Amino acid sequence: MPVEPDKTPEQGYHFMTDMTDRAIARMKLSKSVAPDKPFFMYFAPGAMHAPHHVTAEWRDRFKGEFDMGWEQYRELVYKRQIEMGIIPPGTQLTPRPDWVPAWDSLSAEQKRLYTAFMENFAGFFAFTDHEIGRLLDAVKALPDADNTLVIYIVGDNGASAEGGPDGTLNEIKGLNGLSTTIEEILAHIDTLGGPESEPHYPVGWAWAGNTPFQWVKQVASHLGGTRNPMVVSWPARIKHDDKPRDAFLHLVDVVPTILDAAQIPMPKTVNGIEQLPLAGKSFLASFADPGFQGRPEQYFEVLSNRSIYADGWKANAQHTLPWRQDLAPGNWDKDRWELYDLKADFSEANDLAGQMPDKLAEMKTKFDAAAQRYDVYPLDDRGAARIAIPKPLAPGADPRATRFTYFTGATRIAEPAAPPMKNRSWTLTAKVKTDGANTDGVIMAFGGVAAGLSLYLKDGVPIFDYNYFEKHTVLKGQAPLPVGATTVALDFDYAGGGVGKGAMLRLKVDGKQVAEGRMEATVPGRFGIDTFGIGEDTGQPVTFDYQPPFPFTGQIEEVDIQVR
Repeated sequence: MPVEPDKTPEQGYHFMTDMTDRAIARMKLSKSVAPDKPFFMYFAPGAMHAPHHVTAEWRDRFKGEFDMGWEQYRELVYKRQIEMGIIPPGTQLTPRPDWVPAWDSLSAEQKRLYTAFMENFAGFFAFTDHEIGRLLDAVKALPDADNTLVIYIVGDNGASAEGGPDGTLNEIKGLNGLSTTIEEILAHIDTLGGPESEPHYPVGWAWAGNTPFQWVKQVASHLGGTRNPMVVSWPARIKHDDKPRDAFLHLVDVVPTILDAAQIPMPKTVNGIEQLPLAGKSFLASFADPGFQGRPEQYFEVLSNRSIYADGWKANAQHTLPWRQDLAPGNWDKDRWELYDLKADFSEANDLAGQMPDKLAEMKTKFDAAAQRYDVYPLDDRGAARIAIPKPLAPGADPRATRFTYFTGATRIAEPAAPPMKNRSWTLTAKVKTDGANTDGVIMAFGGVAAGLSLYLKDGVPIFDYNYFEKHTVLKGQAPLPVGATTVALDFDYAGGGVGKGAMLRLKVDGKQVAEGRMEATVPGRFGIDTFGIGEDTGQPVTFDYQPPFPFTGQIEEVDIQVR
């Protein structure tokens, strides 16, 4: 079951702190109940994935720290990487690509905005590091801390450019294939990092965050999209040395390593279900062997950006752009493949494809074999268009259903399991009992601050709010509902003709229309990470006209949604 926050962001709540507190408590409980029993903890923070939510206290620590711009910042990071031995001597710093503007070419307003985004990101990063530090301090305080294996993976992909050229205060809008102007962002810059925002920094800072590599998250063809640091601690078994391990590993190798360390065989069945064989291999031997070789081969593919690594060689084909979710170019046979010798070229700076066509052909054949084996084909490069496709129904759901009935207590229903209320017409009918003007609260909410819709009462007056990426269409009744049993309905007549089109909205009380409105566009793909619920608005609110969860103080008999 979901764990609901015990206070609001204004009262000091942050998920990262809550998650850390609960992780420490569970760890201590485990050691209190069964002190000799090993425990396993998978601790996966939301950071540094967008949205970058952090308080001004942490953000302001980095005021002015990035005024030099992304090129100079990248050079500073590169120099530090060399000095610390994190990257091999002689590694080349790949040049700025044409999709990142030169910092000196930017206007004063652009620099101010882009710097603010990076300060916010850095504050979120430092805050996350602080919380992880609290967790590790708790691990160190355990009676058997020296025999505790900690695997710390810094990220799950390269730094993300999904914020677009200018950054964004509404990441979900970009993922729906819609853009935001710099003027729109600057008009709301005071919300940066707070609960009213869903911020993500600009492309240039993502590029700088992947020093010394090319490209960014989603572009799995290049190491800038895939390579992450990993730190392993196990004092009882690992003697520290100053040589960073450079074996080529993949995330699929982590579970086999944990099983190997714990001397636990991979189960052949779980709950009666036969398990697929693990694709990875243990890297336990690397703890004592600096020369450990790692994986001989590994493929990569995200949105048709693809790559194959084999024995120090790597072939890459970049295909899509993360900040263009509306673009699906197809024509995969026209992609240009590159070839790199990672043993001599750590950062993929020198493309050898033109010099070694036979080697490139060999590598492409290897990719094709891996893609066939691991069901990569058919390739799919759709971004926003893929998001707009209805997701598979929840187990047991009727795929032919057009009517959905919910009752109080139905909350935190994930978007794919909620009624299909996008790109089509629907009618919501709520049977409620109220105390007239003394009744408040949410009847139904779907989505959150990024986008969504909510039907609620305020001082007994019915209100419907459709949040189209922070542009609100609000229908409000003319008077409080009568005391007793009442039916509130919302007719949503979709214009049709594709996805994200307009709609006519009509709010009714006991069959009588009390308000109407028209929308020129609606959300085409997804509302975001917030959920569907009856009787309250959990998570971030659809509207700041109320303080979530804003529970309904009357009685909800049922909420019926008829889609057509």
